[in-house]
Amino acid sequence: MTDTALLDVDAVARWAEAHVPGFRGPATATKFATGQSNPTFRLDTPSGSFVLRRKPPGKLLKSAHAVDREFRVQRALEGSAVPVPKVYALCEDESVIGSAFYIMEHVPGRNFVDPRLPGLSREERAGVFDEMNRVLAAIHSVDLAATGLSDFGPEGNYFARQIARWTKQYRATETETIPAMDTLIAWLEANLPADDGRRTLVHGDFRLDNLLYAPDAPVCVAVLDWELSTIGHPFADLAATVMQWRMPPGEEGRGLAGVDRAALGIPSDEEFVAAYARRMGLAEIPDFNFALAFAFFRMGAILQGVKKRALDGNASNPERGLKMGAFVPQFAEAGLKAAREG
Repeated sequence: MTDTALLDVDAVARWAEAHVPGFRGPATATKFATGQSNPTFRLDTPSGSFVLRRKPPGKLLKSAHAVDREFRVQRALEGSAVPVPKVYALCEDESVIGSAFYIMEHVPGRNFVDPRLPGLSREERAGVFDEMNRVLAAIHSVDLAATGLSDFGPEGNYFARQIARWTKQYRATETETIPAMDTLIAWLEANLPADDGRRTLVHGDFRLDNLLYAPDAPVCVAVLDWELSTIGHPFADLAATVMQWRMPPGEEGRGLAGVDRAALGIPSDEEFVAAYARRMGLAEIPDFNFALAFAFFRMGAILQGVKKRALDGNASNPERGLKMGAFVPQFAEAGLKAAREG
């Protein structure tokens, strides 16, 4: 597949010249290898570089690939303690390229796919993780009223709502029976904690490879991929971060399982959670194992959707989509292990 097989670059340039201040074509597009859900492109033009994110082609699940929500939340966070790219324009007219898309600032920076951070010193690794912790706390400290995000998600029990949503989406994309996933869903439904009233902005997919760091310092310059953001329970984001580190290391698992983290200068799960609690002024993180089991379940459901799109020919990167989909049973088993630990 060519870089521009998913994008009519000329149509984008014509639209952008009318809607993005300072945009001047012609444009060339290069597709980023990351961004499984919403295909993402770098646009290079005589007026500079931009980034475009679009919904993928084909039949999509309802409420999935919400580029309009991504656009809204990043615009709301502009100038806040949460670093985001500047967003320029949202196109909801599907006649332009076949689906909704938006154009935002291209932010130069380092993207760390492997959380072991090869090539960095112990001190640099510690700085990267501490900054990640700071940014997570900043997201959960956003003033919803001041940013106009009070209605960005419904009221009520976030975990109950999410379990129902992702169970439905998992069933809609199920390609074979995975007993561990069925058992995990049943456990989550039977062990749902009472709603504790915590309600913050949540990123929904907070992990190291969704952050951009400055080229020469452990400073986050942009939080990316806001597709799953909503108003919800902050501990879901925290658990999703820890969940990723319990996966195998390497490009596919992107985890830290079995890694001597102390030797590398990387905080343990407990140290990261404790630092977050201090930043948020909390004495403890209650029901964290439930949140962790939920995080494994939800990621398993997401990856099942990626696998289904790859099989249907709608994935941004079909080969990678199938590789990621192969992890679904592993996420389900890890979710059950977290549940038993609790």
